[in-house]
This record gives sequence, C-alpha cells and structure tokens, in this order.
Amino acid sequence: MSDAKDSGIALCLSGGGYRAMVFHLGALVRLNEAGILQKLTLISSVSGGSITAAYLGMRWKELTFVDGRATNLDLILSSVRKMASTSIDVGAILGGIFLPGTISDRVAAAYDDALFHGATLANLPDAAKGKGPRFVINATNIQSGALWRFSRAFMGDYRVGLVKNPKVSLAVAVAASSAFPPFLSPVTLRVEDPYETVEGVDLATAPFREMVVLSDGGVYDNLGLETAWKGKGTLLVSDAGQKMSAESDPAHDWARHSLRVLDVVDNQVRSLRKRQLIDAYKIAADKEGHRPGAYWGVRSHFAKYKLATDPLGCAARNPEPLAGIPTRLEAMPEAVQDKLMNWGYAITDAALRAHISKPLQARLGVSVSPPNGFPCPGGY
Repeated sequence: MSDAKDSGIALCLSGGGYRAMVFHLGALVRLNEAGILQKLTLISSVSGGSITAAYLGMRWKELTFVDGRATNLDLILSSVRKMASTSIDVGAILGGIFLPGTISDRVAAAYDDALFHGATLANLPDAAKGKGPRFVINATNIQSGALWRFSRAFMGDYRVGLVKNPKVSLAVAVAASSAFPPFLSPVTLRVEDPYETVEGVDLATAPFREMVVLSDGGVYDNLGLETAWKGKGTLLVSDAGQKMSAESDPAHDWARHSLRVLDVVDNQVRSLRKRQLIDAYKIAADKEGHRPGAYWGVRSHFAKYKLATDPLGCAARNPEPLAGIPTRLEAMPEAVQDKLMNWGYAITDAALRAHISKPLQARLGVSVSPPNGFPCPGGY
C-alpha cells in the first residue's frame, strides 16, 4: 500500500470469542518482532478481541522494550492462553438462569478472576502523556443504536454523550464488548458520573444516560473499524470473524427463520465494512497518502498475498478448519491454541510483508523481515 505522511499506526482486533482472542496473540507476536507493537498509537477492539486488547493494555507498563521490541511479551501470552483453557459461557448462562444475578454479571466476574483482578479503565496506558497506545474497547448501545466506546479518557457514544475518566472495571467493559447475543447479552451499565456536553447529542435524558443497555461490539462493527477510521495513518486489521455458512434448507418456523435473517443482515454489514477497508487500501496504492495498511484474516489464504518467499511453508495450508472453530468462550485444548496462534502469526507476517512497503517501514521506524519460525511448536 502507499506511504502516508501521518506516522500514526492503528490496530483493530475483531471479535470471534476465544478463536479471536488466541488468533490475535499470534498477530501480536509478529507485530512485536517487526517493531510495530511499540509504535502503535491506537488499539481498537471488539468482542473476543477486547479480551486480548484489554489485558495487553492493563499490563503495557510492565513490558520491557529493547530496540523497539518487547522482550517479555510472554507475560501477556501465557495469561491469556491460561484463560483460553477455561470455559466461561456455559457456566455463566446456567448460573444466570438458576442462580441470583445476571449472565453478564457472571461473565464479568469470570473475566475479573481470570485476568483483570479488579483493574479499571484507569489501568490502561495514559496515551495523552505518551505512556502507550490509546486503547478503545467497543460495545453496542442497544438504546441509541450507536457504538459505545470504553477508554481510559472517556466512555459513551455520540448520541448520549461522554463521561470523562470513567470508573468502570475492565472486566465489565470487556463483558459488554463480548456480550454475544442472544445468551450473553445484554450488559446493563449504571452510570452515576456526569456527562460532558458534546455537539450533536440528541439523547441527553435520564433514560438513556443513567442505565445504559449494551451488547457485543460486533453487533455494530465486528472489525472495530469505526473507531480507527478517521485520519490517514497506517491501519492494520486482524480479523478472526467467522463466515456465515450456507444452508440448503433453512428453517421456516418464525424463531429460527428470524435468527437466520439476522445472520444474513450481520453478514452483509461485515462484508460491507471489509470491502470498504480493502477499497481504501486499493485507492491508497494509486493515490499517495490516502490509507496505507494491511488486512489479514483467519480465513485468508497465504498464497493470495503473492509473496516471493514462504519461509514457514504456508502456501499449501488450508485455514478453514481453524476458521471454523465455534465463536464460544469454551475451553480450548493447548494444541489447538498453538495452531491458532501460529496461524495468526503466519498470516500477519504475510500481510505485513506484502503490503507494508519498504519506504513506509523506514518512515515508521520498523522492519518487516522474513520470520525464522513459528512462536509455538508444531506448526498449524
């Protein structure tokens, strides 16, 4: 892609349950090797991607960067992988049905026990002071129909308004971002802090501001693109979303037919956002300074990147079995985690080497050299 004059680098981490959470770990390893991780100015995440992003943000200050690369990234990888070995969704659903409290309360409690240990949005890096990237965890506001953003500096949406320096736990923010409908959704957020006056707000009344009803960020934007779209910096997108499968004989009863129709609507939105992104990259190839960057997906085929070298032996690999892992918060065997993380690493490498040009690398101060091997034993 072409070389933008803006040196900012945004990374979007898609949804997709544990599949996304682990796939994105492999992407982070490759980005770190290239020196890109430390250069990131924004990380926008959705759903399963928000688990990885929020934990990375919480522990960012502990990372030791030497020559632009974190030498102790394993402190992120090992903890997130440990969580991937435990099931959350079934227990939360059953507990929410038969015991006091809601399903979303139990999901948030499980996230807190496994990863966040009481941390809040204030534990994310202070981007305004140059302490790290700006982390934005995206959910969908079911009341306003807009994207609700959680960050260290503020939370809210363009219709309801913004709350500065929100006192929300990371576990609750991630639970809202990953509240997959219908079973894990919604998350109800009580807001007691004052809202800032923002131009264009049209829902500045108590019913919309005091009790916010949130669902999975992927309902609105499964790639986390909207938060990162403005500007002309480098835009990197890691997509672990699942493709809607075809059905030769779809159900005709109203309940299952309605769900199928919703799947079609969701698939259309995802497809349109992806096409919008790819079109922006193609324009950038012909128009200096438009939108450089790279997209990679769990369903991407290595051969389509048309690279001259294939150091990891990926050209003949079929990504479909890994892409077909269900979108769940269900315990994942370590061997499957290894394969998924290695695939995230390999396809990120392909996208970076194919689309981050040498002049852009020089401008950003990064180096995308061919990899020496997979981060986990056994390939994928």
